[in-house]
Amino acid sequence: MAKPTATCRVNRRGAARWRERLHPWIYRSDVIEPPRADAGDVLVLDERGAPVGMALWSPSSTISLRMLTQDERAIDEAFWRERIGAALTYRARLAPRANAYRLVHGEGDGLPSLVVDRYDEWLVVQLLSAGLEAHRAAVVAALRALTGVRGILARNDVSVRDHERLPRSVELLYGSVPEEVEVRENDVAYLAAPWTGQKTGAFLDQRENRARAGELARGRALDCFSYHGSFALHLATGADEVTAVDSSADALERARENATRNGVAIANDEGVESRGTRGGRMRFVEANVFDFLRAQEAAGAVYDTIVLDPPAFAKRKDAVERALRGYKEINLRAMRLLSPGGYLLTFTCSHHVSEPAFRAMLDDAAADAGRPMRWIESRGQAADHPVILQIPESSYLKGAVLQAVE
Repeated sequence: MAKPTATCRVNRRGAARWRERLHPWIYRSDVIEPPRADAGDVLVLDERGAPVGMALWSPSSTISLRMLTQDERAIDEAFWRERIGAALTYRARLAPRANAYRLVHGEGDGLPSLVVDRYDEWLVVQLLSAGLEAHRAAVVAALRALTGVRGILARNDVSVRDHERLPRSVELLYGSVPEEVEVRENDVAYLAAPWTGQKTGAFLDQRENRARAGELARGRALDCFSYHGSFALHLATGADEVTAVDSSADALERARENATRNGVAIANDEGVESRGTRGGRMRFVEANVFDFLRAQEAAGAVYDTIVLDPPAFAKRKDAVERALRGYKEINLRAMRLLSPGGYLLTFTCSHHVSEPAFRAMLDDAAADAGRPMRWIESRGQAADHPVILQIPESSYLKGAVLQAVE
């Protein structure tokens, strides 16, 4: 087996982080002798010169090393085939009821800084570190060989690449990828936009939570921060009427198109705008969700099912306190709008907001709302976005199903 030409040395704390805690990140402050090499794979040694394992090396990043192995095996195309193949095997066992799902979830699959989402016959990838970028050709070759897809698109237009001193770009890596792909999820269909949509084209991490929303939906339903309406479409399978609220007119227009695609009737303030062939009817409201909830409370509105799926209010650690105030306000007002026995499905995708902090916020919101709320269940990201116990950063989506006590 060929030995790597580049080595680096880390202190005791850095070595222990991987050997004892199995957390793959080693920070710049723990590197005592950096590699004399460009970004790529390196052999990591401890203070005494004993091997720690192979890692991806990012010269400009605070996370200098992302550990891959605990041995000295070559990080070649065979390695990428084996590790990506294991991720695909895990997804095959999940048997998701969808043609779009995550194939590789970075650290959750032992492939730090690599994200791969499947959209039917196409893949969208994100290469989020300089060390991984150096292996782009081998990663793409492994993906092509293992999946047989028609095209691979890189959505490398994310801010995390700035910390790696990598350019942001959207780039076709293989074949062709359409502007839109129809996603079939449970009994719902919607369009994803791989080139321009949020994340890699759609919010795949909420797939299982959308199915749960459809199971619980009844009566009048409200979907806040609706975006393209994928939660609202699931709500419409069980509710009589769904109101989808978002501040973006463009997002709501896409949600309207998705409703039509699913044969859902569309209503407005004057009545039925278009008739449907299935489920309840949907209404679309362009508004700031905070303002909308205040106005609905003042009007004495009542809903039987409410979904709160806001964007990340805390993108940095120092924003958590303010974010929790925002989460509390929308949850408090949603609780006041619930009918007796009504369900609230509420989420945060801010990974800086811990699960205990999220639950404490909900406790405070329920107390201030003056509503006894029954905790039905905790929710999180879909199983194709696996969480590793030793890597808290792999858990970012927290949620809960609550019921207003009658």
